[in-house]
Amino acid sequence: MTASLRHRNYRLFFFGQLVSVIGTWMQTIAQSFLVLDLTHSGTQLGLTTAARFLPILLFGQAGGLYADRRDKRRILLVTQTSAGLLALVFALLTATHDIRLWSVYLLAIALGFVNVFDNPARQAFITEMVPPGDLANAVTLNSVAMNLARVFGAALGGVLAAALGLALCFTLNAVSFGAVLLSLLAMRVVDLYPAKKATKKPGQIRAGLRYVRGTPGLLVPLIMIAVVGTLAWEFQVSLPLMATKVFGGGAASYGVMASVMGVGAVVGGLVSAARVRPSGRALCLAAIGWGIAILLASAAPSLPFELAALLFVGYGSITFNSMAKTVLQLAATPEMRGRVMALWGLAWLGSTPIGGPIVGWVGQEAGARWSLVLGGVPTLLCGLLALPVLMRIDRRRALVDDAVAYAREDDSSEAKTTTELR
Repeated sequence: MTASLRHRNYRLFFFGQLVSVIGTWMQTIAQSFLVLDLTHSGTQLGLTTAARFLPILLFGQAGGLYADRRDKRRILLVTQTSAGLLALVFALLTATHDIRLWSVYLLAIALGFVNVFDNPARQAFITEMVPPGDLANAVTLNSVAMNLARVFGAALGGVLAAALGLALCFTLNAVSFGAVLLSLLAMRVVDLYPAKKATKKPGQIRAGLRYVRGTPGLLVPLIMIAVVGTLAWEFQVSLPLMATKVFGGGAASYGVMASVMGVGAVVGGLVSAARVRPSGRALCLAAIGWGIAILLASAAPSLPFELAALLFVGYGSITFNSMAKTVLQLAATPEMRGRVMALWGLAWLGSTPIGGPIVGWVGQEAGARWSLVLGGVPTLLCGLLALPVLMRIDRRRALVDDAVAYAREDDSSEAKTTTELR
């Protein structure tokens, strides 16, 4: 279940990310309620969330190509430093009461440009810290770290925002990036498994798109991720609206909801980490179960029932997301992995500029519960519609793997016989 933690470089990365993402969730909580304090608008909350991911939507593939061409560790040193500095600016403006809605938009867009390069490099770098046999475990444990961080970060962010103010959340996030930088600097470069860098030539972004379009094992999961990422993965918009409009709470209530969802995600991540190799069938079943859980959360009559449903929402979120990332990483060739993971970022995060405002507007106009229904129904349908397609791909892949294994066994037996004859 924790096989990839045996590798020193990955272990450093895992704990550095854990600390940093705790800070990121504290900032997420603070930013959501900063916007609500400034505007009292669900639509504005959706738009400011969308602004952070707009650069990924527009330039995500360029960031993925850059990751394929360059040293990913060096990219991360630059991007993590930049993100920390932006958090510090957020803290200073909030503490001095000079923060305005336009500056929230500007800082969110700037962070989005950082993430254009950070996301594909960070996702693809996982493959360079562990041998291929531990890749699935490493991807899933990375998702576990993200959700452990959500548990602690959301809870701390909610408490600190309510008790001591929003500026402290931004400050602690700026400090937390130091953990990632230290982990990257402490790595042993000789122990990495560097992928072959893509040579610079024209048409490489189009080549990546053609590669995905011609590989159903990549195309179908990416379509699922795009639909689900657009409408379901908008909890930074839907949960604050549920906390305030439905249950009459504030930052502390949202922090508890996000933390409970994170607890479910940690459990789901540990279960997923025990899988040897996730399959397309398992990905579809995860989507179906997650869609049902989101719909249950939308119908919860009280906060205790909502928290119970969010445990299963969290479980489903990490199960779907970690399986999707692992399926993509294993199906992509090493020289295309950065571009494929940039498409994952485009589908999962870059879709927020479209989905965030839609979910925010629906939550404001039709009611907060409908912001969850809008995500639950498409997620359920994606799983049902993709199930027969991905099951066929699983069967074909199993036949190929069996044939390869048989050929290797046959070659080994032949070599052994030749040696004995000699």
